[in-house]
Order: sequence, then structure tokens, then C-alpha cells
Amino acid sequence: MTVSHLIASLQQGDRKSLARAITIVENDLDGAQEILLSLQLDKAAPVIGVTGPPGAGKSTLISALISNYSKAGLKTAVIAVDPTSPFTSGSLLGDRLRMTDHFTDPNVFIRSLATRGSLGGLSATAIEITDVIRASGFDRVIVETVGVGQSEVEIAGLADVTVLVLVPEGGDDIQALKSGIMEIADVYVINKADRPGADLFAKNIQHLVHGTTENEIRPMIKTVASTGQGIDELIAAIDSKSGAPASAKRKSFLFTEKAWRLISQKRMKDVSKADLAGKIESAVEKGNFQLYQFCQQF
Repeated sequence: MTVSHLIASLQQGDRKSLARAITIVENDLDGAQEILLSLQLDKAAPVIGVTGPPGAGKSTLISALISNYSKAGLKTAVIAVDPTSPFTSGSLLGDRLRMTDHFTDPNVFIRSLATRGSLGGLSATAIEITDVIRASGFDRVIVETVGVGQSEVEIAGLADVTVLVLVPEGGDDIQALKSGIMEIADVYVINKADRPGADLFAKNIQHLVHGTTENEIRPMIKTVASTGQGIDELIAAIDSKSGAPASAKRKSFLFTEKAWRLISQKRMKDVSKADLAGKIESAVEKGNFQLYQFCQQF
């Protein structure tokens, strides 16, 4: 199949063509740039970013969102970003295992991505892949980050709506989160709200949020994702945020963040981490390795 035929099939919502296009773009194969330049995104689906600490129940919450969207006849795509080993470059790609109920649903498309060393909770090609999916006829696109904490502010530059998922037991983590992702969330979710201390935890979060959001109203929803409790309220909150007209400042912020990452990625294209590791290994073996002198050559 030629790239032009692939693009045409992609725009018609063909899932096999979508999967092929993602592979081409993710690995920067021949035709990747042609695919990206052809994307029509003027009426594309909103992107919902779901982030939060490990163990907060993000995947289970997303599974509940998918069920409700599917019942409403909406087509939903999920991008699940999984961490990559810094030693083997391998990834379990296991987040989608919690979404097995949707594998045969024709209204659902799930794709796992490895971070490939990116430290911000997203894959290095997450922007491009998200836009490829958005251009293929979905009603909602959900991006789940790896759950690395403060550095996950990158999701704010990708998603139209950012959902921060917390749990009652996460009280000790809030101070660390406050200086990072607490500020960028549009919707706050207290998941596993049937556990002791959930109400007090929610009040504490409300107090923190009040001090970080400049009096902007940001919904806080208590959910129990495993039973579906609070999911309707969460969807209403997400829709209210994604349906509101974005300010010029917000649009500029989103495009600036995306442009910065795309340009940075292109400029670093000729620097291979594997080659870099080999050169460093050789330099270390010679002795008297000086990091800054080594980096000067680049």
C-alpha cells in the first residue's frame, strides 16, 4: 500500500491503516513526514490526558470511561504509555491488560507506547501519534501517562483536558506533587473513594487546589472506578472542560509546548543514544573520562 492510499484509508477510519500509520510515525520510517503533513485536525477529537502517581487506578478508571463512552455510541481511542527499562530498552506494555474487556469492542482502539527513555511520562513521539489517531474519526482520545510524578507536566502540553487521579492513601505524596502536576490539572479525581479517609483527603486537596488555581473552578470528583461509581460525574466534568472554548492564551500554550518538543526531537535526531553509550563506554575504558569534555564534541 502506498503512503497516499494509507492516508486515504486512515482518514476513512480504517483500523489496520491506523495501526500501520502509527508504526511508521513512531519509528520515523519512510512516509512518516508525508502522513503528518496530511493530517486534518480542524474537527479532531478532544484529547483527555490522565495522569497521577503509580497505583492510583488510572487504567481501571480509563476502562470505566471507555465503557460509558461505548454505551453512548462514541468511538474512543486510548494511548497507554508504559515505562521503558534504561538498561534493556524493553517495556512490559502492560497497562492495556486492565482494559481486556474492550479488546473486541469495535468502538475502541487501544495502543501501547513505550517511553523509550523519555522522562516526562510520555513517549517521545506521543504528540505525532496522538494527532494521527485524532485524524482518524474518533470521538475521544485518552492518553494515559506512566505515572512518574512531578515531571508529568508534559501532559498539559498535549491534552485539551488533564485529569489528575489521586487516592486517599496518597497524602504523603501531595507535597511533592504540588510543585508539579497539581497546578496543571483541569479535573481532580479522588479514586478508590470507598476507602477510609477519602472525605478528609478530598477536603485537603480542595484546600491545596484553591491556593494553586487562581480561583478558577476546577472540578473534584470522587470515584470508585472498579464499580463505576462517580464515572458519570467525571464524564460531565471532562465534557464541560473540553467543550468550553479555549482562550487564545491556552491555544498558544498548547501549540508552543507541542512545537518545542517536535523541534527538539528533530534537532536531536542525529544523536543516537545507543551510539552515545558505545562512545562513552570506549572513553571510560581509556580512563580519565571527563563528562563535559566528552559532551563538547556534540
